[in-house]
Amino acid sequence: MTELQPFALKDAPALIEAVFPAQKVSVEAQKERKANLGQTLTGLGSYWKGRKPLILVRSVVLGSLLPQTENTEKDLEVFELLMAFDDESLAKRALIQNAIKPKDIAERVSLHNPWDYFSHNIKIDDERFSEVDTLTFPISPDDLGLKIRWRRDIEENNKIKVLALYLSLIHGYEEKSLLCKRPEEVEQEWLYEHVWPKVNKHYRALGVNARSHNELIGQLGLLRYGHRPKVGDSFSGGGSIPFESARLGCDVYASDLNPIACMLSWGALNIIGAPEKHRKNIEKSQVDAAEAVDEKITELCIEHDNNGNRAKSYLYCLETRCPETGWMVPLSPSWVISKSRNVVAKLVPNYESKSFDIAVEVALNKAELKAAKLGTVQDGSLVYELDGRTYRTPIKTLRGDYKDTHGNKKNKLRKWEKEDFIPREDDIFQERLYAIHWITKETLNQTRQETFFTGVSQDDILREEKVNQIVADNLIKWQQEGLVPDMEIDSGYNTDQPIRERGWTHWHHLFNPRQLLLHALYADQLKTPELYLVRAKALDWNSRICHWITDWEKTAAVFYSQALNTFFNYGCRAYLADLNARVASGKLSDEITTSHDVSCLEANQVSQKCDIWVTDPPYADAVHYHEITEFFIAWLRKNPPKEFSGWTWDSRRALAVKGSGDDFRTGMVKAYSAMANHMPDNGMQCVMFTHQDTGVWSDMVGIFWAAGLQVVGAWYIATETTSELKKGGYVQGTVTLMLRKRPAGENTGFKQRLLPAVRAEVKNQIETMMHLNDEVKDKMGEPVFNDSDLQMAGYAAALKVLTSYTHIGGEDVTTFALRPRTKGDVTVVDEIVQQAAEAANSLLVPDGLSTETWQKLSGIQRFYLRMVDIETTGASKKDNYDNFAKAFHVQNYSRIMGSLTANSARLKRIPEFVSRDLSESSEIGSTWLGHLIIALQQLLAEIEPQAVISQLQADLPDFMEVRALLIDMLKFIENKAPEKETRDVAEVLGARLKNMRALGN
Repeated sequence: MTELQPFALKDAPALIEAVFPAQKVSVEAQKERKANLGQTLTGLGSYWKGRKPLILVRSVVLGSLLPQTENTEKDLEVFELLMAFDDESLAKRALIQNAIKPKDIAERVSLHNPWDYFSHNIKIDDERFSEVDTLTFPISPDDLGLKIRWRRDIEENNKIKVLALYLSLIHGYEEKSLLCKRPEEVEQEWLYEHVWPKVNKHYRALGVNARSHNELIGQLGLLRYGHRPKVGDSFSGGGSIPFESARLGCDVYASDLNPIACMLSWGALNIIGAPEKHRKNIEKSQVDAAEAVDEKITELCIEHDNNGNRAKSYLYCLETRCPETGWMVPLSPSWVISKSRNVVAKLVPNYESKSFDIAVEVALNKAELKAAKLGTVQDGSLVYELDGRTYRTPIKTLRGDYKDTHGNKKNKLRKWEKEDFIPREDDIFQERLYAIHWITKETLNQTRQETFFTGVSQDDILREEKVNQIVADNLIKWQQEGLVPDMEIDSGYNTDQPIRERGWTHWHHLFNPRQLLLHALYADQLKTPELYLVRAKALDWNSRICHWITDWEKTAAVFYSQALNTFFNYGCRAYLADLNARVASGKLSDEITTSHDVSCLEANQVSQKCDIWVTDPPYADAVHYHEITEFFIAWLRKNPPKEFSGWTWDSRRALAVKGSGDDFRTGMVKAYSAMANHMPDNGMQCVMFTHQDTGVWSDMVGIFWAAGLQVVGAWYIATETTSELKKGGYVQGTVTLMLRKRPAGENTGFKQRLLPAVRAEVKNQIETMMHLNDEVKDKMGEPVFNDSDLQMAGYAAALKVLTSYTHIGGEDVTTFALRPRTKGDVTVVDEIVQQAAEAANSLLVPDGLSTETWQKLSGIQRFYLRMVDIETTGASKKDNYDNFAKAFHVQNYSRIMGSLTANSARLKRIPEFVSRDLSESSEIGSTWLGHLIIALQQLLAEIEPQAVISQLQADLPDFMEVRALLIDMLKFIENKAPEKETRDVAEVLGARLKNMRALGN
């Protein structure tokens, strides 16, 4: 057998430079994202936004290590085997998911001896079933009265065989994957046991002989770098890149400027990836700490009522004095407490105190429930009724909003001081407890607890006062000991909100007395680094800015969105409920056995050499990580465990690489230069960023130029499913760029020479990918690359050519890259990148149109016809429309859209266009396609074909010259239009145009 030769692959191109199963990775990345809290690392803290999917990281690392061979199709097959995307792996994943039932198989799969796999019961007595054992599938069990189940003695391999047959009948990888567990959710040795003989055979000439990913990675590292590969990430964030790289079998180095990010990266490697015994010790230390705090809480008698019931949650609201009546009025946008149980709060006037008592009741009917939904905060105003009269005062009036002499927004709220933790008597906004969620004494220790809601009794008020007194007596001491923050809130994009809306100036003001007490007691028990993560997670789930979720009867996390939203009413978790948020062990995972190191450093100060750098930099990012950090470090900075004590526990706002513009580019150049300098000559870098617009590409060219890197590949992955609270629920794409060090020496280019070279590279790249598409589609029924992949390939080809140069037009590229930009400037790079996009799009001719027709069409026509073609495949994510609109220079495509919904966007069907959409002033109205749409609508309205043609001739002066083009587009519409009526009239008009003999006929 061939022996492994160190450095045998030293100069071999990586597979990811030429082939990457981007569509399947996108599907699996989406599936991982949609798992929400089922994701492996979110248990450590979902407050950290933007973790890249683990499946994407795995694919990038594997693709960077696997070599290209002479058999590209086989290379792709092996890649998919190693990702568990192949048919047998899907069948195993489907077996564990158990979503495919025997009845489903009976209805679709052709089996001549089905009873080798299944047994059955006959539900009715009928002589038709005397020969049931001779039946072959497919059948309809319901029609035959059969109840089918798997045979109990059937072997697992036979189940997998049948499931594979079922999955083979499903068109498209996405539909198949919906019936399967994610690869990481399945026992790894069993999932991949069929893979290794095929992998070893394919790489036999290299001496590869592996039985696990860990072994394979070690062997590929030896072949490329002479040792196990080391993966680095200098923007490690939530830790997904170092974690998955280590789990795959690489040594890893992670660093981040942000200590909270470093803590999460450390936790991913040392908690989620810990040996089972260590994880059990972590769990025991959590239990011990929890029991110690529980003892103190019970001893203080602040969470139990006189009957032994224990509080689960407390509900608080603000209240303020109405300037018209002088009454104190509770503030809440809704008085519904529990939707499922119809529990509501009712305001009861107390004329003696000129305030409202709050009664907690069950709404007796829909009218009462509807009334409770209308709280005292409506459309930015205090609104309440007293003695039949409605009073309304804008909140900004209560707050005393005004603008100072410089035009800055100010208000009359008192700024809280360091010793404050509750409002003072003369503050505009007061705070009160208005409801309590209790656990019954009898079910306290049961898994399924019984709970109920009550209003606030005098005893409850006394317990509140006791908590307030404990905090008052201990706050200064706690702050000195680092158990409670003493840190001021710095002004910022989100941090200004609590200052402006509540007058809070220090971070501990975001926590009420109960929360301060709970967090202080718990912090005193947390001495290990593992439990430091528990502290951070608990802070996210219990503060004054946690809103109450009436559907679930619990609080939301602070960072369910990125803002620091203040609420007029909020929920506070009592200790037992808060414990659920304090479990930070995350999901079970395979043990990490490779070496790993985490440092708290700027990205330009990386201290270790890595063979592969994989980074997700904060480019044009809406997430203000430094502000999220300050919420946590205010609590954690004073007494970090020794593992974290060497880190700088400060957000270091001034050093953070963020946003865009000249400072951002300078910071990024320093960071990527440092990584390039800490990488072997045959090393690789992968840069991931969320695609915003084509301007991103020009910036990236400059950054990589100046860092001495050359782009060698680019892939587009659909990764982000954002919520309606963030960006309208749109699926967003991640651009994955692959880079190598630029070859040494001078290489000068000029615009006139660059453009032909870029076009040639784009053409070669796309034609190569389309050829592979055709080969794979013939064998497997679906292509490797979709239109987005091919579009990205065009950009990558341009970047590959551009970043190979050291001088452009005589100017050093570093100087060019760092030159300050003026808004509206169009550089030579912008021009070349744009022309590359146009070259790519000119090659992506929709199926059914001739190249000659495509070349003559304007951007809006190309956009419409391209998206018609894409819609026939079912790909209707809005980001597809965004990307192609930019590529085709479409100014406003909303006028031709039937729906702009995030995941079901679609074009207007031809019958749906109205006159204003097709006017001469509209983008599409004056085009050939616009005139054809009008003609087809006229035919649908039963206007005579000859009259329609005459109108076309009158409207199009070049009618005879473009007749062949019109016929080609009509043939396309005839084949692609979703509604039969449109296809029929397109056929009629096309036939009439073909049969014309001379102008005027």
